[in-house]
Amino acid sequence: MESLESPQTWAKRHFGGIEMADVRRVTRAVTIAEAMAKHPGHSIPQLFEQPYEVKAAYHLFNLEEATPDCLQAGHRTLVRQRLSQAGTYLLLEDTSELAWHNCASRQGLGPLGANSDRYQGLHLHSVLAVQWTAWPLSQARQRPAVEIIGLCDQQYHIRQRRPEGEPDDASYARKKRQRESQLWEQATQRIGPKPPDSAVNWVRVCDRGADIYEHLDACQKHGHGFVIRSSQDRAVVASDTGQNCGHLFATAQAAPLLGHLALELRARPRQPARTAHLGVSATRVALRAPQRPGCSAGRQAPIHCSVIRVWEMAAPAGVEPLEWVLLCDQEVTEFEMAHTCILQYATRWLIEEFHKALKTGVGVERLQLKTAHRLFAAIALLSIVALRLLDLREHLRVAPAQPAQKCGLEALELQVLRLQSRRSIETVQDVALALGRLGGHLNRKGDGMPGWQVLWRGMLQLRTLVQGVQLAVKLEQKFG
Repeated sequence: MESLESPQTWAKRHFGGIEMADVRRVTRAVTIAEAMAKHPGHSIPQLFEQPYEVKAAYHLFNLEEATPDCLQAGHRTLVRQRLSQAGTYLLLEDTSELAWHNCASRQGLGPLGANSDRYQGLHLHSVLAVQWTAWPLSQARQRPAVEIIGLCDQQYHIRQRRPEGEPDDASYARKKRQRESQLWEQATQRIGPKPPDSAVNWVRVCDRGADIYEHLDACQKHGHGFVIRSSQDRAVVASDTGQNCGHLFATAQAAPLLGHLALELRARPRQPARTAHLGVSATRVALRAPQRPGCSAGRQAPIHCSVIRVWEMAAPAGVEPLEWVLLCDQEVTEFEMAHTCILQYATRWLIEEFHKALKTGVGVERLQLKTAHRLFAAIALLSIVALRLLDLREHLRVAPAQPAQKCGLEALELQVLRLQSRRSIETVQDVALALGRLGGHLNRKGDGMPGWQVLWRGMLQLRTLVQGVQLAVKLEQKFG
């Protein structure tokens, strides 16, 4: 795994490849991204010392050519180059709502939820690429550490208001969902086919929102593997005759047991972290194509895949037992294969952490920009910045023993961190623990390693300390 980069080096690498009408605009985009990386969560006026730099940022966001696809082009090129190398890559995918309160003056946003008069915003559909490395079964009680590669696609969807006079009933809600469900298939078209090299494997990992026939069909046609949690009890057909022979959930429950595993589950609201003891079964199925306008059920080709059932055999009292029904493109015949698919699905949580980092860490919902176009431009840059908040945590898990100089901190920052912590900091793990203490991590025996939110708070504290040191140096130079 490569060492983490300083904000300046990182910004040049990820945004220096942008193509804009004026090369000075590219330089400005790099400058803005660097400032965002140095001060995650700050407002745009807080990013810069000079007023003209703030105006230059607003001017860039207002340019017609400053679209998300343009501003992320350099980053996505780096991601695609990496995804063409030999290896297995998970494309973690999900949609998140970004909402702004009382934003009638913000042009171009759409309604969200039932109370659309107070909240408006957009649906952000992101595909995050990570490199998968399998761990031995004896160590795999939780998802393995992965290398975060970057965003290979991102779509900004604005929900349209219901036309005047059209009734607010279930039929409209269904049509609305169908339009938004197209984001999954569109992501496949935008990403494109997998490279023909058999040593390159792409696996789309998604939650129940991706259980859509067109999405599954597009993945298979483009050579994308998939591990997707099922949400619909689809009809199952015989592979040879095409005749109905049952339904998906009953077929999964009747599949033979392959083995057992223990999986560490993260803490959730009103549910502490715990270890779940799970049973695993799998079988091969052919899923009947659903009815579509102008096409009856079963007219289109069925989806041939494996169904993996994962269920908790003895849940604690008062806790709903865990159960997943996963659809996998590969033929799963052994426990090890099913176990790998389960861990790949567990890795999907990273895309939710990314969206949380985007909202909580870098604060996209606190942006005060007045038009959707400007918001899109700022979000496009902040999306790449948000990955840095997750990257140190993953880097810690993959390579904790690397020298501290490879953690991505600048020399002064590392020196200040050593002085403030009053401890020897020699490795990446030492850096993470020191940052964690700044962010409120107590490092007790049962606390584990600091998460990205604690590391982020520690980084903000460290930036403040460094600014104080820099001011002290200037005062010393001025007054001796």
